Amino acid sequence: MRIDVITLFPEILSGPLDASIMGRAQRAGQVDIQLHQLRDYATDKHRTVDEKPYGGGPGMLLKCEPIFAAVEDVQGKAPKPGRVILLTPSGARFDQAKARELASLDRVVFICGHYEGVDERIREHLVDEELSLGDFVLTNGALPALVVIDAVVRLLPNVVGNEASTESESFSADRPGLEGPQYTRPEEFRGWRVPEILLSGHHGKIEKWSEEQSRLRTEQLRPDLLKVAADIPSTDHRTTVIYPKAA
Repeated sequence: MRIDVITLFPEILSGPLDASIMGRAQRAGQVDIQLHQLRDYATDKHRTVDEKPYGGGPGMLLKCEPIFAAVEDVQGKAPKPGRVILLTPSGARFDQAKARELASLDRVVFICGHYEGVDERIREHLVDEELSLGDFVLTNGALPALVVIDAVVRLLPNVVGNEASTESESFSADRPGLEGPQYTRPEEFRGWRVPEILLSGHHGKIEKWSEEQSRLRTEQLRPDLLKVAADIPSTDHRTTVIYPKAA
Protein backbone atom coordinates (compact mmCIF):
# COMPACT_ATOMS: atom_id res chain seq x y z
CA MET A 1 0.00 0.00 0.00
CA ARG A 2 1.18 3.55 -0.73
CA ILE A 3 0.08 6.54 1.37
CA ASP A 4 0.87 10.13 0.39
CA VAL A 5 0.31 13.01 2.79
CA ILE A 6 0.21 16.64 1.66
CA THR A 7 0.70 18.92 4.64
CA LEU A 8 2.26 22.15 5.88
CA PHE A 9 3.75 20.24 8.81
CA PRO A 10 5.42 16.98 7.70
CA GLU A 11 7.54 17.09 10.86
CA ILE A 12 4.42 16.36 12.93
CA LEU A 13 4.09 13.01 11.16
CA SER A 14 7.67 11.98 10.48
CA GLY A 15 8.69 11.09 14.03
CA PRO A 16 5.67 8.95 14.99
CA LEU A 17 5.55 7.25 11.58
CA ASP A 18 9.19 6.18 11.90
CA ALA A 19 8.61 4.55 15.30
CA SER A 20 7.16 1.27 16.54
CA ILE A 21 4.81 -0.71 14.28
CA MET A 22 4.52 2.06 11.67
CA GLY A 23 8.29 2.25 11.29
CA ARG A 24 8.67 -1.52 11.07
CA ALA A 25 5.92 -1.76 8.46
CA GLN A 26 7.71 0.77 6.26
CA ARG A 27 11.10 -0.87 6.66
CA ALA A 28 9.57 -4.23 5.80
CA GLY A 29 8.02 -2.81 2.63
CA GLN A 30 4.45 -3.45 3.78
CA VAL A 31 3.55 0.21 3.31
CA ASP A 32 5.17 3.16 1.55
CA ILE A 33 4.38 6.46 3.30
CA GLN A 34 5.50 9.65 1.58
CA LEU A 35 5.20 13.13 3.12
CA HIS A 36 4.95 16.21 0.89
CA GLN A 37 5.41 19.84 1.95
CA LEU A 38 2.54 21.88 0.52
CA ARG A 39 4.68 25.03 0.30
CA ASP A 40 6.89 23.30 -2.27
CA TYR A 41 3.99 23.70 -4.72
CA ALA A 42 3.50 27.45 -4.21
CA THR A 43 4.55 29.55 -7.19
CA ASP A 44 5.50 32.91 -5.63
CA LYS A 45 8.75 33.79 -3.87
CA HIS A 46 7.02 33.86 -0.48
CA ARG A 47 5.64 30.31 -0.99
CA THR A 48 2.13 31.53 -0.26
CA VAL A 49 -0.49 28.83 0.26
CA ASP A 50 -3.31 30.82 1.90
CA GLU A 51 -5.41 33.93 1.28
CA LYS A 52 -8.25 35.84 2.94
CA PRO A 53 -11.73 34.60 2.00
CA TYR A 54 -13.86 36.51 -0.49
CA GLY A 55 -16.81 38.20 1.18
CA GLY A 56 -14.94 38.70 4.43
CA GLY A 57 -14.77 36.58 7.52
CA PRO A 58 -12.08 35.54 10.01
CA GLY A 59 -8.95 33.61 9.24
CA MET A 60 -7.37 32.38 6.04
CA LEU A 61 -8.21 29.68 3.48
CA LEU A 62 -5.84 27.30 1.71
CA LYS A 63 -5.60 28.27 -1.96
CA CYS A 64 -6.53 26.11 -4.92
CA GLU A 65 -3.32 26.40 -6.94
CA PRO A 66 -0.81 24.74 -4.57
CA ILE A 67 -3.17 21.98 -3.49
CA PHE A 68 -4.21 21.06 -7.03
CA ALA A 69 -0.57 21.15 -8.12
CA ALA A 70 0.48 18.99 -5.19
CA VAL A 71 -2.19 16.34 -5.70
CA GLU A 72 -1.61 16.18 -9.46
CA ASP A 73 2.14 15.82 -8.98
CA VAL A 74 1.80 13.22 -6.21
CA GLN A 75 -0.72 11.17 -8.19
CA GLY A 76 1.86 10.85 -10.97
CA LYS A 77 4.46 9.33 -8.65
CA ALA A 78 2.89 5.85 -8.76
CA PRO A 79 1.27 3.78 -11.53
CA LYS A 80 -2.23 3.97 -10.04
CA PRO A 81 -3.89 7.13 -8.67
CA GLY A 82 -4.99 7.09 -5.06
CA ARG A 83 -8.23 8.03 -3.36
CA VAL A 84 -7.95 11.69 -2.35
CA ILE A 85 -9.11 12.33 1.22
CA LEU A 86 -9.36 15.71 2.92
CA LEU A 87 -8.95 15.74 6.72
CA THR A 88 -11.41 18.33 7.98
CA PRO A 89 -13.79 18.78 10.96
CA SER A 90 -16.75 18.81 8.54
CA GLY A 91 -15.93 15.35 7.17
CA ALA A 92 -17.65 12.05 7.90
CA ARG A 93 -16.59 10.57 11.23
CA PHE A 94 -13.74 8.09 10.90
CA ASP A 95 -14.32 4.65 12.43
CA GLN A 96 -13.02 1.09 12.32
CA ALA A 97 -15.19 0.17 9.35
CA LYS A 98 -13.67 3.03 7.35
CA ALA A 99 -10.18 1.95 8.47
CA ARG A 100 -10.81 -1.51 7.04
CA GLU A 101 -12.15 -0.04 3.83
CA LEU A 102 -9.07 2.13 3.36
CA ALA A 103 -6.76 -0.77 4.23
CA SER A 104 -8.19 -2.65 1.24
CA LEU A 105 -7.02 0.06 -1.18
CA ASP A 106 -3.71 0.14 -3.03
CA ARG A 107 -3.21 3.84 -2.51
CA VAL A 108 -4.53 6.84 -0.55
CA VAL A 109 -3.64 10.55 -0.79
CA PHE A 110 -4.37 12.68 2.28
CA ILE A 111 -4.74 16.46 2.20
CA CYS A 112 -4.27 18.02 5.63
CA GLY A 113 -6.46 21.06 6.12
CA HIS A 114 -5.29 24.14 8.01
CA TYR A 115 -6.37 27.67 8.97
CA GLU A 116 -10.13 28.18 8.42
CA GLY A 117 -10.31 25.45 5.79
CA VAL A 118 -9.86 25.17 2.04
CA ASP A 119 -11.24 26.88 -1.04
CA GLU A 120 -14.55 25.16 -1.86
CA ARG A 121 -13.34 24.26 -5.36
CA ILE A 122 -10.92 21.81 -3.76
CA ARG A 123 -13.87 19.95 -2.25
CA GLU A 124 -15.93 20.14 -5.42
CA HIS A 125 -13.34 19.15 -8.03
CA LEU A 126 -10.39 17.40 -6.36
CA VAL A 127 -11.37 15.52 -3.20
CA ASP A 128 -13.01 12.08 -3.26
CA GLU A 129 -14.14 12.16 0.35
CA GLU A 130 -13.70 14.04 3.64
CA LEU A 131 -12.92 12.53 7.03
CA SER A 132 -13.00 13.83 10.59
CA LEU A 133 -11.95 12.32 13.90
CA GLY A 134 -14.95 13.79 15.69
CA ASP A 135 -16.88 16.89 16.60
CA PHE A 136 -13.95 19.06 17.63
CA VAL A 137 -11.41 21.30 15.90
CA LEU A 138 -7.62 20.93 15.82
CA THR A 139 -5.00 23.39 14.61
CA ASN A 140 -4.37 21.41 11.41
CA GLY A 141 -5.04 18.09 9.69
CA ALA A 142 -1.65 16.48 10.29
CA LEU A 143 -2.65 14.89 13.59
CA PRO A 144 -5.89 13.40 12.20
CA ALA A 145 -3.90 12.07 9.23
CA LEU A 146 -1.47 10.42 11.63
CA VAL A 147 -4.30 8.75 13.54
CA VAL A 148 -6.02 7.51 10.38
CA ILE A 149 -2.75 6.16 8.97
CA ASP A 150 -2.00 4.27 12.18
CA ALA A 151 -5.49 2.74 12.25
CA VAL A 152 -5.24 1.71 8.58
CA VAL A 153 -1.67 0.41 8.42
CA ARG A 154 -2.06 -1.90 11.42
CA LEU A 155 -4.80 -3.71 9.49
CA LEU A 156 -2.52 -4.54 6.55
CA PRO A 157 -1.42 -8.20 6.23
CA ASN A 158 1.43 -9.19 8.55
CA VAL A 159 1.84 -5.71 10.09
CA VAL A 160 0.51 -6.76 13.49
CA GLY A 161 2.20 -9.91 14.78
CA ASN A 162 -1.02 -11.68 15.78
CA GLU A 163 -3.58 -10.75 13.13
CA ALA A 164 -6.32 -12.50 15.10
CA SER A 165 -6.07 -9.66 17.62
CA THR A 166 -7.29 -7.13 15.04
CA GLU A 167 -10.33 -9.29 14.32
CA SER A 168 -11.51 -9.64 17.92
CA GLU A 169 -10.71 -6.20 19.34
CA SER A 170 -13.18 -3.39 20.05
CA PHE A 171 -15.20 -2.11 17.06
CA SER A 172 -14.14 -5.03 14.84
CA ALA A 173 -16.57 -6.94 12.63
CA ASP A 174 -16.36 -9.94 14.96
CA ARG A 175 -16.82 -7.78 18.07
CA PRO A 176 -19.08 -4.82 17.28
CA GLY A 177 -19.02 -3.70 20.91
CA LEU A 178 -16.13 -3.04 23.29
CA GLU A 179 -13.52 -5.59 24.20
CA GLY A 180 -13.91 -6.96 27.71
CA PRO A 181 -11.38 -6.89 30.58
CA GLN A 182 -8.08 -8.73 30.19
CA TYR A 183 -5.41 -9.76 32.71
CA THR A 184 -1.84 -10.99 32.82
CA ARG A 185 0.67 -12.05 35.51
CA PRO A 186 0.77 -11.82 38.49
CA GLU A 187 -2.40 -13.64 39.53
CA GLU A 188 -2.73 -11.33 42.52
CA PHE A 189 -1.71 -7.68 42.80
CA ARG A 190 -2.45 -5.54 45.88
CA GLY A 191 -5.24 -7.88 46.83
CA TRP A 192 -6.90 -7.86 43.41
CA ARG A 193 -7.05 -11.31 41.85
CA VAL A 194 -7.47 -12.46 38.29
CA PRO A 195 -10.97 -13.99 37.83
CA GLU A 196 -10.79 -17.71 38.49
CA ILE A 197 -12.50 -18.54 35.20
CA LEU A 198 -9.44 -17.26 33.32
CA LEU A 199 -7.22 -19.66 35.25
CA SER A 200 -9.46 -22.67 34.69
CA GLY A 201 -8.11 -23.70 31.28
CA HIS A 202 -11.70 -24.31 30.10
CA HIS A 203 -11.70 -22.49 26.76
CA GLY A 204 -15.43 -22.74 26.19
CA LYS A 205 -16.28 -21.19 29.55
CA ILE A 206 -13.59 -18.53 29.11
CA GLU A 207 -14.98 -17.55 25.73
CA LYS A 208 -18.51 -17.33 27.11
CA TRP A 209 -17.29 -15.23 30.06
CA SER A 210 -15.37 -12.89 27.72
CA GLU A 211 -18.44 -12.38 25.53
CA GLU A 212 -20.57 -11.57 28.57
CA GLN A 213 -17.98 -9.10 29.91
CA SER A 214 -17.77 -7.47 26.49
CA ARG A 215 -21.53 -7.01 26.44
CA LEU A 216 -21.58 -5.57 29.98
CA ARG A 217 -18.75 -3.15 29.24
CA THR A 218 -20.46 -1.98 26.09
CA GLU A 219 -23.70 -1.36 27.97
CA GLN A 220 -21.92 0.61 30.68
CA LEU A 221 -19.52 2.70 28.60
CA ARG A 222 -20.91 2.84 25.05
CA PRO A 223 -24.62 1.93 25.03
CA ASP A 224 -24.88 3.74 21.69
CA LEU A 225 -23.01 0.84 20.09
CA LEU A 226 -25.87 -1.47 20.98
CA LYS A 227 -28.04 0.38 18.49
CA VAL A 228 -25.54 -0.48 15.77
CA ALA A 229 -25.01 -4.05 16.93
CA ALA A 230 -28.63 -5.08 17.43
CA ASP A 231 -27.61 -8.72 17.89
CA ILE A 232 -26.05 -7.87 21.29
CA PRO A 233 -28.88 -8.39 23.79
CA SER A 234 -29.55 -5.60 26.25
CA THR A 235 -29.80 -6.25 29.99
CA ASP A 236 -30.57 -4.18 33.02
CA HIS A 237 -28.09 -1.27 32.99
CA ARG A 238 -27.66 -1.57 36.74
CA THR A 239 -25.57 -4.70 36.19
CA THR A 240 -21.88 -4.09 36.94
CA VAL A 241 -18.66 -5.88 36.16
CA ILE A 242 -17.13 -7.16 39.38
CA TYR A 243 -13.35 -7.28 39.71
CA PRO A 244 -12.64 -9.81 42.48
CA LYS A 245 -10.29 -9.10 45.37
CA ALA A 246 -8.37 -11.54 47.50
CA ALA A 247 -9.90 -12.49 50.77
